[in-house]
Amino acid sequence: MAQIYKYHLFFCTHQRDDGSAHCEEHGAQSLRDYAKQRVKALKLKKVRVNNAGCLNRCKLGPMLVIYPEGTWYRYENEADIDEIIDSHLIQGKIVERLQR
Repeated sequence: MAQIYKYHLFFCTHQRDDGSAHCEEHGAQSLRDYAKQRVKALKLKKVRVNNAGCLNRCKLGPMLVIYPEGTWYRYENEADIDEIIDSHLIQGKIVERLQR
């Protein structure tokens, strides 16, 4: 079977109402939206950016995981997203400082 995506990014955008840690309290949805827009603007082929439910790393958040490698990243801002896109998706190099 042909590979549909070279990279599939899952951003935890889970929200909790019980006061416990969750990725959305760090702006995960807006940063996921930013990543999707950047991937589209750069016309990166075979890259998919998706929301995910809880990835069960709430205390580390916000988190994203990139498949097929299963590389986990903690990011804080648009500059981190840009670095992940430029290094990991375009150059194929893991951003070690953000890897978790």
